[in-house]
Amino acid sequence: MTTLTLIGTRLAEEGTEFVYHGEADACEGCPYRGQCLNLVEGRKYRVESVRENAQTLECGVHDTGVNAVEVEPTGMKANVPSKGLYAGSKASLAGECPYTECPSHELCVPDGVEFGEEYRVREVVGDPPHDYCMLDRELTTVEFAPPEE
Repeated sequence: MTTLTLIGTRLAEEGTEFVYHGEADACEGCPYRGQCLNLVEGRKYRVESVRENAQTLECGVHDTGVNAVEVEPTGMKANVPSKGLYAGSKASLAGECPYTECPSHELCVPDGVEFGEEYRVREVVGDPPHDYCMLDRELTTVEFAPPEE
């Protein structure tokens, strides 16, 4: 189900994905708080549509202002331990990884996915982008379904 919200003009493009990080200090006292701060903190969203002919509103956080968009929670790709994975199963991240230069780092420590939480696997994607894991983990890339409301 889509939600109408306000996001920065630079992000207000169909297909843009972002993780909502909650209220910033500059949001205090803003007259548009109700329209901006209506998403779930830590959840990843995809812009489904940009409201046409909508006014760009001034914003203390986004220097070029904000636009009205419709967003929907979206799935997140991640590397998880390989054992027992199938579409519909639940999985969680293997744990922190200090190897930021690894081609899989973004999938091992993905934005919008919390360590210690279980997520439903929408799809098993396959082998991760790295040749070998520096932490000797057996990992598979999956796409998690969006969290249920």
